[in-house]
Amino acid sequence: MNERRIVITGMGVISPVGTGNEEFWSGVCAGKSGIGPITHIDPEPYAAKIAGEVKGFEPEKYFKNPKDSRRTDRYAQLAVAGAKMAYEDSGVSPEDYAPERFGVMVGSGIGGLATHQQQHEALMNKGVRRVSPFTIPMMISNIGSGIASMELGLTGPNMAIVTACATSNHNIGEAWRIMKFGDADAMVAGGAEASILAMGLAGFSNMKALSTRNDEPERASRPFDSGRDGFVMGEGAGVVVLEELESAKKRGARIYCELVGYGISADAYHLSSPLPEGEGASRCMDMALKHASLNPEDVQYVNAHGTSTPMGDICETKAIKRTFGSHAKDGLIVSSTKSMTGHLLGAAGGVELAACVLAIRDGIIPPTINLEDQDPECDLDYVPNVARETKVDVAVSNSFGFGGHNASVAVKRFTD
Repeated sequence: MNERRIVITGMGVISPVGTGNEEFWSGVCAGKSGIGPITHIDPEPYAAKIAGEVKGFEPEKYFKNPKDSRRTDRYAQLAVAGAKMAYEDSGVSPEDYAPERFGVMVGSGIGGLATHQQQHEALMNKGVRRVSPFTIPMMISNIGSGIASMELGLTGPNMAIVTACATSNHNIGEAWRIMKFGDADAMVAGGAEASILAMGLAGFSNMKALSTRNDEPERASRPFDSGRDGFVMGEGAGVVVLEELESAKKRGARIYCELVGYGISADAYHLSSPLPEGEGASRCMDMALKHASLNPEDVQYVNAHGTSTPMGDICETKAIKRTFGSHAKDGLIVSSTKSMTGHLLGAAGGVELAACVLAIRDGIIPPTINLEDQDPECDLDYVPNVARETKVDVAVSNSFGFGGHNASVAVKRFTD
């Protein structure tokens, strides 16, 4: 069973930098920031008044019945849109697979926060009878995956793993594992998030996790820079279509690359802080490389978790050095696209895997913008401010979540 090869044939990206794979990719390669003043709510009461918002999103375009989008939380709207974009990008047709062999795993780190907030206000201000009967289905974190399966008519394995900021990578990795085990031939997998709301902003602000560089929003997310002061909230979706290689070849699919490795670990240390020496994150990358039968020196690019938090960036740097040894400072290239998108939480890994895939396709590594005074403890090559042209055959994407949840995925240039 483990000899089954899994390839990526479709991607759907919705991000603050752009909607659609090519708009997103051209934006991050140009070093474009998607961070600006918050418009979803009045940000005045909050310490952080900036975020990476998705602009011009029209959810009704992605539903068979546009009215159904009105009974769907924004996070699930983004999940459905990302899933449909990836499905269409893959070029797959309903007749290519039996529906029970095609699954969906699109998770969310937080879920329907907007619904929770709105319906709680209705309960407190207007009474029990004014709470919508759609409250629970709209709020739960698995409903985005469920609705995506309904919209696409896919009856294979369906679930939604919730692991905070590691959500996308866990959903993609476990979809890969399901396919390796032979329980599906194709999967739609990734994550979506929409929590730029009063509750989300207040919660993250009060734990002092967010940047308060409100007067310079485009410069606020600055991973590995000495002036970083926290992450910037973002929203969006990142979804891929995975197919078993022989099935993809049979239908003549365009193959972006091969998904070759997946690593998981737990820090078992702290609610929100990583292990100081990066041991958990390092074990996670080690596992991904082991599954892929890769040596550290085989990897050209790591898309870092790189959130722009004071401790997180240092700990990830240490983790990368633990896993890659001398190669970490002698050939390995690292960058954080969160410098442009902000932190998309449960959607981050899906969007960042797309950046790895497109780096392999085009031979371009997106930059870490706002890296002006590199932290001495962050002493790797982070591609400061300007994208770099170089061949990429293997890339690793890291995602680490609150609770000590770690997930890494490795992708490789496809060769038959």
